Amino acid sequence: MGYLEVTKDVYKEAALKPDVGLCCTTTPVWQLPGLSIPKIMQEMNYGCGSTVHPRDLVNNPNILYVGVGGGMELLQFAYFSRKVGGVIGVDVVDEMLNASKNNFKQAEKENDWFKAEFVDLKKGDALQLPVADNSIDVAAQNCLFNIFTHADLKKAIAEMYRVLKPHGRLVLSDPVCKTAMPQNLKQDDRLRALCLSGALPLEVYIKMLTDAGFGTIEIRARRPYRVLSPMHYQTPENIFIESAEVCAIKDPVPADGPCVFTGKSAIYFGKEEYFDDKKGHVLMNNQPLSVCDKTASSIKNLNREDIFVSDSTWFYDGGGCC
Repeated sequence: MGYLEVTKDVYKEAALKPDVGLCCTTTPVWQLPGLSIPKIMQEMNYGCGSTVHPRDLVNNPNILYVGVGGGMELLQFAYFSRKVGGVIGVDVVDEMLNASKNNFKQAEKENDWFKAEFVDLKKGDALQLPVADNSIDVAAQNCLFNIFTHADLKKAIAEMYRVLKPHGRLVLSDPVCKTAMPQNLKQDDRLRALCLSGALPLEVYIKMLTDAGFGTIEIRARRPYRVLSPMHYQTPENIFIESAEVCAIKDPVPADGPCVFTGKSAIYFGKEEYFDDKKGHVLMNNQPLSVCDKTASSIKNLNREDIFVSDSTWFYDGGGCC
């Protein structure tokens, strides 16, 4: 039995009997005016973070969510896209699709504004999405892509890129790790299905996104998630896993490479009103400006005593320039 079949079995069981301990979301559940999330949906929230960011969800967008879980994030997305079929949910596990469908009936009872027809549930595979090219404004997945092997992950990212409109956003939440995952754990199909042994270094994860053509990458959060220790797993050392929330934007890749925002800022504090590097970056006096990593490096290389460039905070929430 291959790892994808093991994964289907794990989530079939989780659909038939909610498993609260299957994943541990590191982001608080969004509380929005008029939104009531059924308890069953919260119990079936099989993710490691959140992919719902209100600033992505303006102008009644078309939204795709792959790996539906209990439907919680589909409901949250529908809050921002209240139209028939405004949110598409794709899953390969029939039992999970049925569970979400049933959960939406409870959501209709608890939310006057919500109609189940806002969400179009489709049987489908992340490696071959049943969605048209260039039709989606915001695509998302939570704790799914880390299950895939390198070759399949490349296919899944390419599929998300295909269905997004130009400048569309792919919002991801996945476990990442700094320590190389031992080969024996990588080959453990159940550990991979449990969103643990497929964790990649964040730098590798980012490069896979930029290699697919995404020109802008935002690291929105990076939080502690799990520890795989020699006491419980066949590993010679502790493996610290983090939950990363990332947004990849289908912008053209600039000539000097993609813009990757990891939470760096630049502050000019010299004698003039502002500093202009003549490359499109203007720093107003003593006002922090978010900058992408390549711009931060370029400014730092000027070796000016009146400009401070921060280290990565691994938290970026918009603004600034690249």
